[in-house]
Amino acid sequence: MALPTPRILLGPGPSSVTPRVLEALGRAPIGYLDPELFTLLEDIRTNLRTLYGTQNDFTFPLTGTGMAGMEACLVNLIEAGDRVVIGVNGFFGLRLVEISRRLGAEVTVINGEWGRILEPEMFSEVLSKLGQVKLVACVHAETSTGVATPLAGIAEVAHTHGAVFLADMVTSLGGIPVDVDSSGVDAAYSGTQKCVGAPPGLSPLTISERAWEVANNRKSPVANWYLDWKLLRAYYDAPHAYHHTVPVNMLFALQEALQEVMEEGLEARYARHREVSAYLMEGLAELGIRPFAQEGYRLPQLNSIHIPESVTDEVAVRKRLLEQYGLEIGGGLGDLKGKIWRIGTMGASATHRNVTLLLAALKEIL
Repeated sequence: MALPTPRILLGPGPSSVTPRVLEALGRAPIGYLDPELFTLLEDIRTNLRTLYGTQNDFTFPLTGTGMAGMEACLVNLIEAGDRVVIGVNGFFGLRLVEISRRLGAEVTVINGEWGRILEPEMFSEVLSKLGQVKLVACVHAETSTGVATPLAGIAEVAHTHGAVFLADMVTSLGGIPVDVDSSGVDAAYSGTQKCVGAPPGLSPLTISERAWEVANNRKSPVANWYLDWKLLRAYYDAPHAYHHTVPVNMLFALQEALQEVMEEGLEARYARHREVSAYLMEGLAELGIRPFAQEGYRLPQLNSIHIPESVTDEVAVRKRLLEQYGLEIGGGLGDLKGKIWRIGTMGASATHRNVTLLLAALKEIL
């Protein structure tokens, strides 16, 4: 059976990983209760706290992708009948709504324009009209649009009305500052396959004491056994009671990726994402291609752009990039399908070399 053709991953995720991370992925596995595994996990958890900008003790790498992280947070914090307010300005905000409704929550949706940020005033207006609200949630870095919504103002509104605040940080963690503690975020989840620099398969979570108490004091059992925080915490913390067989090789890779992040330094890493994104956008402007997301709030790691009017079959362009040049970029999701392209400059993929190759290929195709 033929191996997959090597790709330069410049889509919305996953991003490329370094040889060093790949080498770690290939180490001999150890058992899920091996003392060395918990030493490794403590190293991972310490570095995740630094990356998240938090002192939260319950910070850990959940087994599963970013969607598992989203579901884990919602299923632990929500009970049937709870009032939940969710800001939606893109595709993944809709996922928050869908899961919350499946859990039996009374969901109020704040609909924002796709490609623009959510404003605190939008939440304040809605929350002031509702009674007790259990949870407020939104996406920090909306992968479907390339826009970053500031979180501190929304968190303040949520806390004023007695709600916990949940943020999706799947695309933001490791690419831009997330500042969980100073922003007032009570719970957040992410993924390893984007700016963190590891393969897909783990979802870093960070849970504040405030969010933990909400989950701990719920009246009904958590509807999902596998994602129950109490059971998971008993494994990741002492007494390390068996819960499930963790993907130890993925943990090896994540440990190495986080070590690379720490060696580069957070400010230097964020600066690299900004510099490479700026280089990309300058080159696209020369091709007459315009940015999509709101100016001043554009993600440097996920660049959304209008598809040129001259392109009659955008899927064919992406197919040609992939098959002829080994370059992957993403199309639009939901209402933006066929309207935008999404170019990721994340983690190890964020290099001037990769952008130069993409710009040259696009110039030839267009």
